[in-house]
Amino acid sequence: MNDAEVQYAVEVVNLSKHFDDVAAVDQVDLKINKGEIFALLGGSGCGKTTLLRMLAGFEKPSLGDIKINGVSVLNSPPYQRPVNMMFQSYALFPHMTVEQNIAFGLKQDKLPAAQIVARVTEVLGLVQMEKFRSRKPAQLSGGQQQRVALARSLAKKPALLLLDEPMGALDKKLRMQMQLELANIIESVGVTCVMVTHDQEEAMTMADRIAIMDQGRIMQVGQPREIYEFPNSKLTAEFIGSINLFKAVVTGGELTCAELPGQVVAGEANAVFEGPCYVALRPEKIRLDAARNLDATNCAAGKVNDIAYLGSHNVIHVRLDAGAGQGKIVQVHVSNFARHATQTFDFEQPVVLSWDRDAVVLIKADQP
Repeated sequence: MNDAEVQYAVEVVNLSKHFDDVAAVDQVDLKINKGEIFALLGGSGCGKTTLLRMLAGFEKPSLGDIKINGVSVLNSPPYQRPVNMMFQSYALFPHMTVEQNIAFGLKQDKLPAAQIVARVTEVLGLVQMEKFRSRKPAQLSGGQQQRVALARSLAKKPALLLLDEPMGALDKKLRMQMQLELANIIESVGVTCVMVTHDQEEAMTMADRIAIMDQGRIMQVGQPREIYEFPNSKLTAEFIGSINLFKAVVTGGELTCAELPGQVVAGEANAVFEGPCYVALRPEKIRLDAARNLDATNCAAGKVNDIAYLGSHNVIHVRLDAGAGQGKIVQVHVSNFARHATQTFDFEQPVVLSWDRDAVVLIKADQP
């Protein structure tokens, strides 16, 4: 079977890993496209790192199979897999120069000297580190060390690149800069990449698709926008971004939300089902008005409970006035479009919340 006939770069089939009686990874099925940056996202202990280590060959699965370019690698040791892994610590050899670090794996493969020099020069140019080829890791910044680690990972032209918390060692400002830079480099090479992160912003910035993991299972897979706008469970909704959840029920196709006064109408794009559910509203999709008459649909009254100024926007917590949700705190994001705002809010100020029907997402309550 040649590469053109292989549909997926990576196939994970019914994969499980047990440590004693605990399932760290539990019956996971995944298909990852060629050239895709795929993120495994979840909290500590969700199984994402164990899954990555099984792809690399550092952990042996208890059950299931792993295929890379259509070929099972289940019984292949790490050094025989077409895989390279970039660790959070970068794992650069401190006594070697940048050039020597990158060349190390190529020398282990006994490539001709001229080919090694050419490949090292090529990847140094790719990560824009040509000027630093004679320096040692201690003479580089965190971002520069990360570029070297990436160059070393790409030097052997792996079929699969694995990234373990790639930005974990960087400060916030550098991390944001490197997210786009790293993604652009990976995409320009065309290598398939699986990355592990607990940082939702990092996953949404870098990845083509994201898998949300919890307790060893895949909860949802989709593009960043799909997962953010249409979460399929309470867990996913709360893990990605901020969200307001209100208990509701669908009976005979009619939505009733006791925690919000008045009628709540959902958009046509929302799933239709019967029984208990949640009305989910993202904070940036809620409008906040200082003075406005209450309509009968998709609105609620309250008082400003707390205000946080974050530069680009304000986070305003509103305490609801009426209904079964009286006293419930709703989070609203108000963008700072102008330096001198025409409408400001103060503590305990009466306000009205309103939102469009398409802003409403319904989530079944029997899901996590």
